[in-house]
Amino acid sequence: MAAKFSKETYLYWYELMQVIRQFELMAEEKYKMEGKIRGFFHAYIGQEAIAAGCMTATKPDDSFITAYRDHGLAIAKGVDLNSCMAELYGKATGCAKGKGGSMHFFGKDVNFYGGHGIVGAQIGTGAGLAFAERYKDTDNVVLCFFGDGAARQGILHESFNLAMLWKLPVIFICENNNYAMGTSVERTSNVIDIYKLADAYEMPADAVDGMSAEAVHEAVSRAVKRAREKGGPTLLEMKTYRYKGHSISDPQKYRTKEEVDEYKEKDPIQLLLKTILANKFAKEEDIKAINDRVDAAVAESVKFAEESPWPDDSEVLKDVYVDQNYPFIVD
Repeated sequence: MAAKFSKETYLYWYELMQVIRQFELMAEEKYKMEGKIRGFFHAYIGQEAIAAGCMTATKPDDSFITAYRDHGLAIAKGVDLNSCMAELYGKATGCAKGKGGSMHFFGKDVNFYGGHGIVGAQIGTGAGLAFAERYKDTDNVVLCFFGDGAARQGILHESFNLAMLWKLPVIFICENNNYAMGTSVERTSNVIDIYKLADAYEMPADAVDGMSAEAVHEAVSRAVKRAREKGGPTLLEMKTYRYKGHSISDPQKYRTKEEVDEYKEKDPIQLLLKTILANKFAKEEDIKAINDRVDAAVAESVKFAEESPWPDDSEVLKDVYVDQNYPFIVD
């Protein structure tokens, strides 16, 4: 359990991962026990190390875009915790004005571009964001997240081809949690190691332990450095696991309790905590203070959501249709 990074990095990772975990657990309670959250809900529990490692390997001007399991990455990127909970509640103060719900978190001010409900759609959009950075000649990169199920979509191959052709500054990150809804990777693909899909495009790629914030940070740092130096894209397959079902209504009959328990022994938060304590980066009372701070922030987000107003009826068509005086239309 030797530390590879600074005390500050480990404590930052721990607090961020705890915020994500406790936010998800609280939101699940408000959904299942109290019925205050409705609609689709996809929890990020178990995958927190990916969000944490990606944050320390990037800078604020870099962009994130992901699929519908988006709460953790949105929180990590800096979308306000209160507005995240309010969005789940469908309130006007939500990060998508209460119109997007669980699958469509958004935070342009922190370069978080969703939250996308169509499987694989964000892969092409992520390449497009990277094209914009290349066009503007910045050194910013785009982290484009998708699941193992989306790796079966045709848009992945089209995007990989163009990203390599134009050397776009995009890191394609497959969060492989073993199941696309309820179907294992083994049942849907002859290629079990998803990172090998990059070989067809001569794209650099690697498999990464997605349960380790250290491993994620190191792999993303290498890929980001290559992208900033105009070296083009990278595919990273993060081997991870979700402890909850695909969505909140998933009975999870496709996997055994023993399998879930086996992965919980590799819980990313607990592994990180062991490293922190072993290296004396914090005492038990310091960890308790962090946990108390996290609990207070999550409780405040619930209070904010419950006290926030519902969207006004006049909002129903706003942000849906383009105004007829769209600036790029020339008479």
